[in-house]
Amino acid sequence: MKLEENPLVEYFQVAIASSLVLFGFDGEELFILLSRKSHEPFKDAYILPGKYVKPSEGNDAVMHELLNERIGVNPDSIYLEQLKAFSKVFRNPLGRVVNIAYYALVKLTPEVKKHSNDFENDWIPYNKIPDLAFDHNDIIIYAKERLKRRVKRRPVGFNLLPEEFTLSQLQALYEKALNRELDKRNFRKKIFNSNLIIETGNQTDPNLYRKVSKLYRFDEEKYEKMTLKGYDFLF
Repeated sequence: MKLEENPLVEYFQVAIASSLVLFGFDGEELFILLSRKSHEPFKDAYILPGKYVKPSEGNDAVMHELLNERIGVNPDSIYLEQLKAFSKVFRNPLGRVVNIAYYALVKLTPEVKKHSNDFENDWIPYNKIPDLAFDHNDIIIYAKERLKRRVKRRPVGFNLLPEEFTLSQLQALYEKALNRELDKRNFRKKIFNSNLIIETGNQTDPNLYRKVSKLYRFDEEKYEKMTLKGYDFLF
């Protein structure tokens, strides 16, 4: 039987892509990385960073390649998780494309900002995402909901913080991710009761901050255990 006569051929006329919702935290604000579309369709429109997947490639490998090349971070050093497949029939005017979306968390350092900007990416505030091409707004909405669930059940938020951080920075991160204000006293009580953070003995630089604050780091051993089994912060 010739290939074109095989009744299964029509089922293989589908492309696969992977897009990334990359959350970055600079110590004060939570951002999402967006790219500009360089060609039609939707030229110059904002989209999520992504790549088409060759038949011989795996989606995880493509995401690792994207993070290395476009973002300049080691994918093994950050939190990366697959979301789900976005597969509406007409989501891409070029043809049927199934998008296996991911999200990741990264500390938004000056080095990460520079590398991502060199590839014409922009860090957009978490709650100021514009209209995007394709169905990428739907992907971001789904990723935000996943992040909300994760920060409640696992200490993944620490992946967005610098090695040493203040309690105010930690609370700001959770408030941005959950999109609501948290009671300061209750938040700190929950965090201290989790035994996840350790006081470093260091303080913020008085030349950089109006108020001198204690600096903390997370307990790596307890963090790893709680990441695996989960923990309800009840924020």
